[in-house]
Amino acid sequence: MEIIFGQNKKEQLEPVQAKVTGSIPAWLQGTLLRNGPGMHTVGESKYNHWFDGLALLHSFSIRDGEVFYRSKYLQSDTYIANIEANRIVVSEFGTMAYPDPCKNIFSKAFSYLSHTIPDFTDNCLINIMKCGEDFYATTETNYIRKIDPQTLETLEKVDYRKYVAVNLATSHPHYDEAGNVLNMGTSVVDKGRTKYVIFKIPATVPDSKKKGKSPVKHAEVFCSISSRSLLSPSYYHSFGVTENYVVFLEQPFKLDILKMATAYMRGVSWASCMSFDREDKTYIHIIDQRTRKPVPTKFYTDPMVVFHHVNAYEEDGCVLFDVIAYEDSSLYQLFYLANLNKDFEEKSRLTSVPTLRRFAVPLHVDKDAEVGSNLVKVSSTTATALKEKDGHVYCQPEVLYEGLELPRINYAYNGKPYRYIFAAEVQWSPVPTKILKYDILTKSSLKWSEESCWPAEPLFVPTPGAKDEDDVPCRPSRDCGVQGPHRKSHCQLSIACVPEISAFGRQTEDNQGSTVILRYTENLNY
Repeated sequence: MEIIFGQNKKEQLEPVQAKVTGSIPAWLQGTLLRNGPGMHTVGESKYNHWFDGLALLHSFSIRDGEVFYRSKYLQSDTYIANIEANRIVVSEFGTMAYPDPCKNIFSKAFSYLSHTIPDFTDNCLINIMKCGEDFYATTETNYIRKIDPQTLETLEKVDYRKYVAVNLATSHPHYDEAGNVLNMGTSVVDKGRTKYVIFKIPATVPDSKKKGKSPVKHAEVFCSISSRSLLSPSYYHSFGVTENYVVFLEQPFKLDILKMATAYMRGVSWASCMSFDREDKTYIHIIDQRTRKPVPTKFYTDPMVVFHHVNAYEEDGCVLFDVIAYEDSSLYQLFYLANLNKDFEEKSRLTSVPTLRRFAVPLHVDKDAEVGSNLVKVSSTTATALKEKDGHVYCQPEVLYEGLELPRINYAYNGKPYRYIFAAEVQWSPVPTKILKYDILTKSSLKWSEESCWPAEPLFVPTPGAKDEDDVPCRPSRDCGVQGPHRKSHCQLSIACVPEISAFGRQTEDNQGSTVILRYTENLNY
């Protein structure tokens, strides 16, 4: 475990051909981009948390049934500063660092005010975002880094704050059919009010071919929601969209601004400024995209932690949305590198198993409905929404499945009724062991696994001219563990193997007309 998580990864600057088992369809042409932590030790210094590692970009170029792999560290300001100093000098979420190791408590006290709302890292290690014709490595700060998708060269640094007032932003934006980007960020203590900001980046802008006309520079605020607490805004990793609405969960996993203001002086990480309140509620905000205002009814559910929304859509007067939910925030604690050692199996069992939960939120609440009555009239789910005396609505989800994470769907169905989820299955630990295709309609699943193989987040690529949601020519036919009826469940399995690359990371695709499930799994021999 410590070999996989703690070892620095080597760059593969020149493309190397992967060994392909099986065959890759000839029509599948393009480049798969991935992003994730790759370096956790700089000189004698080490990061505390796996999520802090320096970003390593990966590309898999697929042409004529062949796969070529290359990787390169993101040349962020953070990376350059650390390498030049030969130690960690830029703070990450779980690791506080100081440029001058000789600073004493008094000099720290003198300078900590500049870190109240810190100038966060540009170590963009979470995702890849496509904006117009440009690609950006992203993280959860106000910085994104433009990259060349072919060479993985790091290009300009972009600060969201120049265009929209956000200190933090998600790495899970949404895209409409025109390619416009919708994302969310948090504006901390903006003119005395902390708020959540939904912003939109156009796919194209006038004179976009001229130098400096990046669509990001034309970002605009779409809507804002005041935080329930000025000094303790909610942490969130993603959000949901339907054709007409945005779904945002203000969960009781919060960032304490006052603690953050003194973190630098106290020598503690920003992660230590986050806490989960088991006595609080999770508030469900539904924003109407047409009016750009929240639906006035107050919806809430029990306390939970959600990192990943799966999908959302409208049906029979309700917004239905699916999320992967935890009972607490313990998942983040498991990925401290001190826990990722040979005793990981004994010490770091999941205390909260991720569950696929479906919520149903009524868009129109009958004022004459009886207190305690269920306002959900959708027959496809057992989720309920109970009216309370004060007019608030308490939402109880339908639990669809236990033990899955990193969900993906056929994105053509994003915001629409859908049936299939492609995810990584997790059991006692947060480390995925199988790829899972879950059928929401039949509540059945199709699984694939291989010994000594940890699959990363799956990616669905539909076949050209596909008519069905899961229309792909390639599905696993060995070690499937079929647990219910699945159409077209037998096929050839294709795996591209490149040794010694990092085990996890997010991906985006730059394909030229496509359609299949592309499952890249890293075969880890150690």
